[in-house]
Amino acid sequence: QGQLVQSGGGSVQTGGSLRLSCAASGYIPVKCGMGWYRQAPGKDRELVLHINSDGIIRYADSVKGRFTISQENGKNTLYLHMNSLKTEDTAVYYCTVCSFGVDIWGQGTQVTVSS
Repeated sequence: QGQLVQSGGGSVQTGGSLRLSCAASGYIPVKCGMGWYRQAPGKDRELVLHINSDGIIRYADSVKGRFTISQENGKNTLYLHMNSLKTEDTAVYYCTVCSFGVDIWGQGTQVTVSS
């Protein structure tokens, strides 16, 4: 089974931008959905945005208009583009892909936004 390897992230000031990458290492068949989640300290993991098998994107209200998702099929890579970052966006971000009903997760990457 393939794995998801994340990169990007780091520290940025409020209003800044970051791009997270999520590359499939190995073959991951039948993507029945993919997306990004995040977990802030002391909080549960929450949806950031998610694309279902019909290509419909669901966004968390807190990121609408600021975050977007893109995919580079030739490199089997998923991206999260984050703009106008706020301190409340500070969290560990995880990518996920659904394959045959099984959710595969990346290792997580820290994003820290400071004022």
